[in-house]
Amino acid sequence: MRLPFLPVVLLAWPLAEIAGFVLVGRAIGLWGTLGLVLGTGLLGALMIRGQGMTMLRRLSTEGREGRMPAAELVSGAMVVVAGILLMLPGFLTDIIGLALLVPFIRKLIWSAIGSRVVVVNSGDRRRPGGFRTGPGPGPGPAPVHPVGSGPVVDLDDDDYRREPNPSSPWADKDKRIEP
Repeated sequence: MRLPFLPVVLLAWPLAEIAGFVLVGRAIGLWGTLGLVLGTGLLGALMIRGQGMTMLRRLSTEGREGRMPAAELVSGAMVVVAGILLMLPGFLTDIIGLALLVPFIRKLIWSAIGSRVVVVNSGDRRRPGGFRTGPGPGPGPAPVHPVGSGPVVDLDDDDYRREPNPSSPWADKDKRIEP
């Protein structure tokens, strides 16, 4: 996907933010502008902190009920992006961040991009949700030598000794450190 307009946006965005600072500064003054910037930054930090745990709880509930949590994951990710945008100084980023906090806008964005998102369930078919909670049978490669699969040989120090290979290029007897 080519984005030929991306360099223009990256150059114009900071200029638009500066113009926003100037306009808001003229309307409400320096201290009001600084208060808004610091307030939205604090709001963004609180949103990220609060939304992180809420999103994990929702994902866990969706997984336990056997549903793929794609919509919940995207909605939570959009709230985290909104928090990041609110933390950035600038009023355009604040407007976009505040818009992402509105559930209707998030659903609208999800309806636009949801058909392009593919969620793959690679979990265990015997368990709803396909999530494995610990060791045992389930997805993933089988261990090469599972515990208890063969005879156990207990060797003493005298039974097993490994001598260095004198033909190895790494076995320089002059530089070897002996214990």
